[in-house]
Parts: sequence; structure tokens; C-alpha cells
Amino acid sequence: MMTKETKIPLKKYHFTVEEYHRMGEAGIIAPGRRVELIRGEIIEMSPINSLHAGTVKLLNRLLSPLLGEDYIVSVQDPVELDRYSEPEPDLAILKYRKDLYTQSHPKPSDVLLIIEVADSSLEKDREIKLPLYAAAGIEEAWTINLQDQQIEVNTEPTAKGYSNKHIYRKGDIITHSLIGKLEVDRVLITDGVE
Repeated sequence: MMTKETKIPLKKYHFTVEEYHRMGEAGIIAPGRRVELIRGEIIEMSPINSLHAGTVKLLNRLLSPLLGEDYIVSVQDPVELDRYSEPEPDLAILKYRKDLYTQSHPKPSDVLLIIEVADSSLEKDREIKLPLYAAAGIEEAWTINLQDQQIEVNTEPTAKGYSNKHIYRKGDIITHSLIGKLEVDRVLITDGVE
């Protein structure tokens, strides 16, 4: 006898950033666990392979001297987008703050540029994180697309996502108001050597 499956709507509970932090402090979320809060849900982050990690290190090394002491390059640290989302982008260029954000995590108004390095996380970054950054009003977000060996520069944020996307490939130069000129070839590592 076949039974008809009934669909009962289940009400989900969405955690706030404050509750998420308290869970970490109470040990409910194990220290060092790679998770982030997205739209009130605790999401496991993809493992970081060596190419991804090396690209993040390279970007930090390239950007820090270009920006000097007027800005902060934040590496894999939280950004509190709203009451229910606190992702951890690979890099964020932040306005300088004397306390170096020890009193609170940066908010969207503190962020000048977000950079996500994407290989296995490419779909998640494009479909989930970029729209969140845009809806929060972050003016610019880059995706270092390791799969296709390109840098995707997203600008003009709207409530649904970025309305402008420009793709840079090897041989191209990105000109940016904060960092000047950046050669794409210096960022996309193909053989493990700069």
C-alpha cells in the first residue's frame, strides 16, 4: 500500500550573530571549526586546499604594501553584514580603525573591497555570498576564480546582487582606485611560483 507523503511546513529557527557568538563562547561550536553564519544558518565552510591557501597568502603579500597603513587587509576574518549573516571572506580591505577591529567585527560601511578565492566553493561564492555582499551595500567584490583562471570584478550592488561584472584574464591589468594597477598574472598561480 502506498502512502501519500504529506508535506508539513517546518518553521526554522535562524540564529542571530549575537547567539552565534555565544554558542562559540559556550563551546557548542568547537574552536577552530570552519563555519560561518549565513542568513541565520550555521554553514560548514569548504576545506582549504594548498592552491587556495597559497593564493590568499599571495594576495595578502601583494596588497598590504600597495595599501600602506591607511587601510587594513583582513584575512579570513568575519564581517558582520547584518543581524543574521557573518561570513568570513578570504580577504577584505577595510577602512583603517585605530583599534584594528578588536572592539567589534567590521560592518559593511567599513569594507571597501571583498575578495573570495574560489575553487570548490565557486558556486557557493557566486550564488550565496556575492548576493549577500551586494545586498549589504559592499561596493565591490572580487572572485578569484581558480577553476577558470580569471578574476571576476563585481560592482554596482543592488538588493539582489551586483549589476556589473567584469572578467579579467591572464595578460590583463586591473586598475583600482585603492591599489593602483594589478597584473592578473601575478595573482593567478598555475605552477606554484609567482
